[in-house]
Amino acid sequence: MLITTPAGSREAVIAACRPVPEERRTVTVLFVDIVGSTRLVERLDPEDVRALQRAYFGTVASVLRRWRGVVEKYVGDAVMALFGTSGSDGLDAYRAVRAGLDIQAALERRRPAGIRLRVRVGVATGEVLLDLAGVHDGGHGAASGAVITTAARLQEHAPPGGVVVCPVTRTAVAGLVEQRPLATLTLAGKALPLDVWRVTGAAGSRPARHRVPLVGRRRELAGAADEVTRALRERRPRWISLVGPPGSGRSRLLHEVTRAVSHVDGVPVRRRVTACPPYPCGELAPLADLVRPRPDGSVADGPVADGPGSGVLAAFLAAPDDDTVAARAVVACREALLGLAADAPVVVAVDDLDRAAPALRRFLHQLHVAAGERGLPLAVVTTCGSGSADPLPTPARRIPVEPLGPLDTGRLLRHLLDRAGRPAALAARLVALVGGSPAVATAYASADPAGEPGGVPAAARRLVDARLDRLDGTHRAVLLAGAARSGPVVAASVEAMLGWPAGRAGPVLRALAAAGLLRQVTTDGWAVDALVARVAAMRLSRAVRADFARRLRAAKDTAAGRVPAAGTGVPSRGAGEREVCPLGAGRSRRSGGGARPAPVPPDRPDGSDALCPVPGQPGRSGALRAVPARPGQPVRAGPATGGATGTVADAAEWSRRRNGPSSAVTAWPGQRTDPSPVVPARQERRTGPPGRVGRNRRRTGPGGQALGLAA
Repeated sequence: MLITTPAGSREAVIAACRPVPEERRTVTVLFVDIVGSTRLVERLDPEDVRALQRAYFGTVASVLRRWRGVVEKYVGDAVMALFGTSGSDGLDAYRAVRAGLDIQAALERRRPAGIRLRVRVGVATGEVLLDLAGVHDGGHGAASGAVITTAARLQEHAPPGGVVVCPVTRTAVAGLVEQRPLATLTLAGKALPLDVWRVTGAAGSRPARHRVPLVGRRRELAGAADEVTRALRERRPRWISLVGPPGSGRSRLLHEVTRAVSHVDGVPVRRRVTACPPYPCGELAPLADLVRPRPDGSVADGPVADGPGSGVLAAFLAAPDDDTVAARAVVACREALLGLAADAPVVVAVDDLDRAAPALRRFLHQLHVAAGERGLPLAVVTTCGSGSADPLPTPARRIPVEPLGPLDTGRLLRHLLDRAGRPAALAARLVALVGGSPAVATAYASADPAGEPGGVPAAARRLVDARLDRLDGTHRAVLLAGAARSGPVVAASVEAMLGWPAGRAGPVLRALAAAGLLRQVTTDGWAVDALVARVAAMRLSRAVRADFARRLRAAKDTAAGRVPAAGTGVPSRGAGEREVCPLGAGRSRRSGGGARPAPVPPDRPDGSDALCPVPGQPGRSGALRAVPARPGQPVRAGPATGGATGTVADAAEWSRRRNGPSSAVTAWPGQRTDPSPVVPARQERRTGPPGRVGRNRRRTGPGGQALGLAA
């Protein structure tokens, strides 16, 4: 029976997670349990129970592994799994729901020990505190949060053989699965009733609805339409790839390109459009939309009903998810599309090609090559992510889909806010948060995010979480440290917060800027994108924030010549030694680190960092210089002037120059060198200013003699 899912040595995992050992993350929790397990076990022999458990747990674990779920614990016959703990792709809830459906189907097919097992599945999405090392090691109790209890309660109310989801999960998988509402439930321990939906299966292909005018894409649209028109007119097939990150509006641009080229030299253009869903049920399932006739039954725009391969083609259209049937229909599908291109120009449009299986990519490449060999008017237009490195056949052109500018972003927001019935004046405040992403603009404009964690809509957070999880541990740690502070981020501050040697953070900051997550605002200062900063800061636990603040204060004290106080959280480290105490060590991974600490102090407003002061710089007020009081005593900050050497004699000389010879004073350890008469803080608390009488204060005369206690 599987108990853990180890992924390597714990020391290696901790080293990879350091210096941020825990994060607050939005994850999806899946709970699955056997229906009537008590009655089943009572009538079985213990050896049969063991065989049944092994078959059941093995089946569930294999399905969860295929959908990248992490088994967090086994509770009797129940299995709890987490999705989105690392390497999030923005589709964690969808993968969890699909895993629940596949578990039901797998148990129905396998029937362990000849027994039909029926299970209930509950899926909930919410925020947890995650122990990163524990998740990789398959440790028990790696996640803590109320969403775990919600998933367990949903599983109890699920019908046998059913998968039920919470409202947050339902919104995250809208349009990707078929759902129907169940009765509103009152879960144990929940103050308010909860709306629950049952998932019945994966959703079919549906055309996207675009109700807002296209904004800010005239250049990209004109370039793509010109390439398509030239390929169809010259009968020289071309491949046009619209490249941009998720949420950049590349799908909308693909839709507009296919609409823009409706006729070429007076001849109507046939459009064959499909989209690759995330994790399709069949490798070639999206191909069915390219060869399927129109809903109106017109034969002119569909494949020929009679002819070679028509039977294989019909079988594929009836069962597109069957990979065996689809593999036999590849040649028939290619010939059907080439036959359409022989009669009239054809545009084959495929959305989200980066999600497609290799078999579908090979089909499109072979189609493009065959059309070129025959000299047919055919163009292939696809969309894919910015990181896609798939080689394109020649001739081909990549058209980047860049983020919108501030003016176009404001125009888009005003359109979206108007459709949602919200004040258009909100656009000015949202422009900086949207960052030129149409998907993020839609998320902010569709509803008020005030009720969301951190004021960030769930759809926008999923996009940013996916970007953050594409970073390795080092780059993500630097970004989290920068997001924990306000103001420009400098390398010295990041190195102090992470306990790194000088010079290590600079290259990482430049790499983050090249990835579009940072922008340089000063010579040595960087600013984090507004939305990225919000989402990254939400990931920091209170314990990590407190450790960051303590490390930064200790580094500033050291730079100012002060000895760091005890309990600063700075690990002891000798010359050439490694850090012996990882950040956050010794704290429970379930606790949030205690009371909420103060925010990490920002850098100086003038752009300079407190860790890099310029002692004695002329013209800068408040500059500090280390002033030793006596030999063997720790240094103390004192006023700096041009030519001052930082000794007690120099302090006296500075005092004489400012106030005359009679005002010179001698600095003793712990005493200020200001020439004005100052009552030490301890004496002022005990006696108060001269001549003042109060409760528990001594009455003093002009010479400082005690006259008695106050009444």
